[in-house]
Amino acid sequence: MNTIWAPWRSEYIVGTKPEGCIFCAAHKEGDKLLITGGQSCLAIMNRFPYTSGHCMIAPIRHIGDVTALSAEESAEMDRLMKALVAAIRKVMNPDGFNIGMNIGAAAGAGIEDHLHLHIVPRWKGDTNFLPVLGEVRLVSQHLETTLERIKEALA
Repeated sequence: MNTIWAPWRSEYIVGTKPEGCIFCAAHKEGDKLLITGGQSCLAIMNRFPYTSGHCMIAPIRHIGDVTALSAEESAEMDRLMKALVAAIRKVMNPDGFNIGMNIGAAAGAGIEDHLHLHIVPRWKGDTNFLPVLGEVRLVSQHLETTLERIKEALA
């Protein structure tokens, strides 16, 4: 498996987490990493990115359930996502993107109570999307089956 080397993420993993919601604070107090704010959503750079250009879009309203998004919030998230992808393409020339949400701790959400959409620029050879967005490694075969096949290959 390829690895994205991002030592700055250890600050987030072992560091003290900020009080309150980072998305609400970015909207109310401003944040040096705030990219833009619309009528119902904002875009912010990820302080602890997986890759350069990793940013997030969140509704201004503090909600954690994707089904609670209004039509306006959904439309603005979509508009901001397309605009950010175009901008990142222009200035960073990535080979692709991972775009998605982690809903709930089991899905890898680091901030469960404020819904947000990740936009992660990708370059050939950096790694695949499962470890990036879900902090999950795909094991496509049962461990015992793998063990048996390795033993057979060694015999």
